[in-house]
Amino acid sequence: METLLPVGDVELCVDTLGSPADPALLLIGTTVAAWDDALVERLTGRFVVRYDPRDAGRSTTVDPDAPGYTLRDLVTDAVGLLDALGIARAHVAGLATGGFVAQLLALDHPSRVASLVLVGTRPVAPGPTDADLPEHAPAVMARFRDAAPIDWTDRTSVLDGAVARARVLSASPGFDADEARARAAAVLGRSGPHPASARNGLLGTVFAALGCGSRWRERLGAITAPTLVVHGAADPFFPVGNARALAAEIPGATLLVLDDVGAELPRRAHAEVAAALLAHTAPSRQGL
Repeated sequence: METLLPVGDVELCVDTLGSPADPALLLIGTTVAAWDDALVERLTGRFVVRYDPRDAGRSTTVDPDAPGYTLRDLVTDAVGLLDALGIARAHVAGLATGGFVAQLLALDHPSRVASLVLVGTRPVAPGPTDADLPEHAPAVMARFRDAAPIDWTDRTSVLDGAVARARVLSASPGFDADEARARAAAVLGRSGPHPASARNGLLGTVFAALGCGSRWRERLGAITAPTLVVHGAADPFFPVGNARALAAEIPGATLLVLDDVGAELPRRAHAEVAAALLAHTAPSRQGL
């Protein structure tokens, strides 16, 4: 079920699946479609909540290229969304840049987070990384720089560019171009009329212009929520060393490394990821 909910000074488009009587699982990504429907449908016994953040999908969009808000505002939006849905405490999973929001949600609002799942993310904000953390693979960044320009007004050009990018991020011989195209089409189908909306939904471009405020890596030891870190072994964008750092610095965290998986969650990994999510958010384990 999809609806628009007022949260602070914006409206957020929210998609829910399952019964509100079940434990809530908040999935944070660049759009609703960042979490594939086929994966979400495996999460039975959970009240799954996905949403389009501001400046993405069907939520309030002003200008993703010049956001008048900060990363902390996105965290406040997530809390406001839980309030609007009447959810006092939820399991929280953040994917890629959504993992930044999830980490800060667990740090700044610990009473709202029953457990934490961090997928394909890192413990520092966009920009130069720490010396002990692996940076984006240089060869991958060079391929992005040299890629053919995308005509963002032309659907075919956008989808072709998205598939080419996904192929690089996959870093796997098991890459499925048809699956990547369908995923990109789902994101594009949610994009608003603003010319930067599709770029933000597909690339998370708002994070390049977002004020992220103070560092949080040094605070990871204060996370009290049981934490699962999931990462693709072949991820060239946020190499797996970032996940190892997260798992080492968050007390009691468990690390699941997905073989032959890059920066995406391909359908061939859905069964393993869903099983891990269900086990990690089991009511008997979390005391809910």
